[in-house]
Formats: sequence, C-alpha cells, structure tokens
Amino acid sequence: MDNASSPSRAPHRAGFACFVGRPNAGKSTLTNALVGTKVAITSNRPQTTRHTVRGIVHRPDAQLVLVDTPGLHKPRTLLGERLNDVVRTTWAEVDVIGFCLPADQKLGPGDRFIASELAGIKKTPKIAIVTKTDLVDSKALAEQLIAIQQLGEELGIQWAEIVPVSAVGDKQVSLLADLIAPMLPESPPLYPEGDLTDEPEQVMVAELIREAALEGVRDELPHSIAVVVEEMLPREDRPANKPLLDIHANVYIERPSQKGIIIGPKGARLKEVGMKSRKHIEALLGTPVYLDLHVKVAKDWQRDPKQLRKLGF
Repeated sequence: MDNASSPSRAPHRAGFACFVGRPNAGKSTLTNALVGTKVAITSNRPQTTRHTVRGIVHRPDAQLVLVDTPGLHKPRTLLGERLNDVVRTTWAEVDVIGFCLPADQKLGPGDRFIASELAGIKKTPKIAIVTKTDLVDSKALAEQLIAIQQLGEELGIQWAEIVPVSAVGDKQVSLLADLIAPMLPESPPLYPEGDLTDEPEQVMVAELIREAALEGVRDELPHSIAVVVEEMLPREDRPANKPLLDIHANVYIERPSQKGIIIGPKGARLKEVGMKSRKHIEALLGTPVYLDLHVKVAKDWQRDPKQLRKLGF
C-alpha cells in the first residue's frame, strides 16, 4: 500500500537554507540549535566559520539542509576575497536565506552592507531572524523588529517573515523550522536519516581543534590559525571492545612569534587545547581518541594562493 500518494498527506519537502549576517550574529549557534548537535563551529570571534559546514534538520514532513557560509565582510586579503565569493555563490544556490540580526545591537553599517547584497538576489525568499532575544526586554525587541521592517522597505526587500529567536533558550527555534519548511521545494529527503552533516569527519575534527585553539587567545591570532588533520587511523592490536583512534593534526600559524602563544608556558596551553578538543572529537566520533598535535609555521598563509590550496581553501 503506497500511502505517499494518499491525498491526506502533504508532500515531503527538502532543500537548502543558509544563515547570513555579520560576524557574531549568532549564525552557528542557531544552526546547532536547529540540528540539535554541535555541528558548525561557534566562537565569539569573527571569521571562524570557513567551510560550508552543513547541519541537517530531519522532520517527518521536510528535510532542511543548513549551509553555513562564512560571514560576508569587506575583504582585506586574498582569503577574504575568496570567502566573499564563496558566500555569494552559496546565496544564489539556496532555497531560503535567513538574515541573522542580534537583538542586542542596533542595526549598523555591516548589516546594511549585507542587506544591500541580499536585495540583489531577487528570487530567493528571505527571512529576517532576530537572534539573542534573551538579552533584551520586549520594548527593545519591538524597536529592533520595526527597524528591520524599515530596512527592508528602504532596500526593496520583501521579508518572507521576521522571526525573533533565542537559540540559547531554544525559544522559537522549532517555530523557525516550521516557517522554513513550506518554503522548500517538494522533494524526497536529500540525505539519509542518520546524517547530521555531510562534512567529511576530518574537516569537522580540524574545526573542533581550531575552535579549542582559538579559545582564550585574545590577541591577533584568530585568522592566523589553520588546522590540518594529517591522518586518522584506528590503532592496531586493540581488542574490538576497546578501540582507539590515532589522530595526527598540525596547527598552522603565520609567524614564529605566534608559536609561543599557542604552545603556552611549558606547553600548558597546547595541552589544554588537546584535552578540550579531544573531548569534543570523542563525542563526535563516539570512540576514544589519542590526539597528537603539532604547531607549525606556514609563512603568511592567508596571502599565498599555494598555501591556501594546501590548507584546503
């Protein structure tokens, strides 16, 4: 009996959405809240999401594939320009765009810059998502909603929806999925049920190490860190019930002077990075891990096309 053709059931929908917004607008946190697992890397510094990390939201009626683009910004380096190209291509290819605007910050030139870019993409439905609503009172939230409405009118953007959410408190995150689902094209699921992300495991492991390495480094390091997982191998001669995965990874920085910052006094900082990321990696892969981390200098890799390619950009 084929009940898919019975008239009572709405057709299954599946498609792609991406969240855009200036750095630190809550895009990755929202992705994680929707997917229910830590998928995209979250960090309170700009430009930490570099890969199109996709989170996949499975629902009985729809499958939503989230494409996490790097934040769009005015490029200063070759890497910046390359990221911006990635962003524009992604926007043109998705079914829905969610524009994230934090509730606790007035609309600024960065938001306007992105909105004006969005205005140029005519066909794709756009949802304005007001994030971090747990940080403001209702009066401030109302003012932000009005400001966003006006920004749309000014630039000729017809918002499909304006939705306040707090990913931290899970407020209205499922409502957001309810609103996006009907905007997706009719289609069977694009990914098998168990998949949360289609990023190869090595890339996700590298992101987790990079996230741990960024934490607590307050100076000019954020863009100067790239992580490459050289190999992931199951340790031989282990009993089946006690597997161990050996992961060898290199943390690349641009200048020798940054090495000490990452390694820390007597190697304490690197050890901390290893412990933190190992916990997340074990949770991700569901297996005990031995993590071997090395810090290497790749001179000015952000400006060098050859190095960029080697580091996966």
